[in-house]
Amino acid sequence: MHLPTFKTISKNKLERILFEIAYNGTKYHGWQKQDNASTVQEIIEKNLSVLLKSKNNINIVGCGRTDTGVHAEQYFFHVDISRDQDFGSLLKRLNLMLPSEILIKSYEIKNPDFHARFSATSRTYEYRISQKKEPFFNTMFNHISHNINVDLMNESCSKLIGFNDFTSFSKVHTEVNNFNCHVYEAFWIKKNHHIIFTIKANRFLRNMVRAIVGTMLLVGRNKITVQEFSDIIVSKSRSSAGPSVKAKGLFLTKVDYNNHD
Repeated sequence: MHLPTFKTISKNKLERILFEIAYNGTKYHGWQKQDNASTVQEIIEKNLSVLLKSKNNINIVGCGRTDTGVHAEQYFFHVDISRDQDFGSLLKRLNLMLPSEILIKSYEIKNPDFHARFSATSRTYEYRISQKKEPFFNTMFNHISHNINVDLMNESCSKLIGFNDFTSFSKVHTEVNNFNCHVYEAFWIKKNHHIIFTIKANRFLRNMVRAIVGTMLLVGRNKITVQEFSDIIVSKSRSSAGPSVKAKGLFLTKVDYNNHD
């Protein structure tokens, strides 16, 4: 009779748990663990390892990277935990241990083949600008006092739809197989003195949203035309695009899984 290996037995005792979280990224060097830098992933893993009394550091898998200083209103990570755990109690205890900038919102038991990153079908970001000095909002909004033509920037948004290669808006030295992204929607709205950019795509390159916003602001300030913005995309040259805007105005707002189990 074939006996299951120890590894198989261990796997059968685990549940894949998907946690939904939110975080203020101001103090952190992004989501992903790095040497000699404080990150959201590192903080959660350390506290989770203490709670689960693990001799080895617990490894969690996030739904993607966020850059230094970027925030997330909705973010997900998965982790395999013993099914003997009371997951509701674990969530509450973990929240008590984590710093105030990180909130564990909910959890869900998923199938073993679910993956927080690769099962995601789209992600949505917002970039938030305030056009007047505000003592509280300006810590999370990028303060830009220049006159900005939102209509022209919305014309530029239409140029993003249909293009696949976004090399022009990516960090030059980055470890990716390709620079292809499918942008589903992109638009600007103005609410009084707040201007907000929303973009939804199947994936994003490092620094992509901040570079797009920085280049679109050149359009909005009549520094370049809408056609020149389109030409920048076609050029596949980062040096042709505008500067990246500050990280503090960028929020990951939604991650879709399309009912993936």
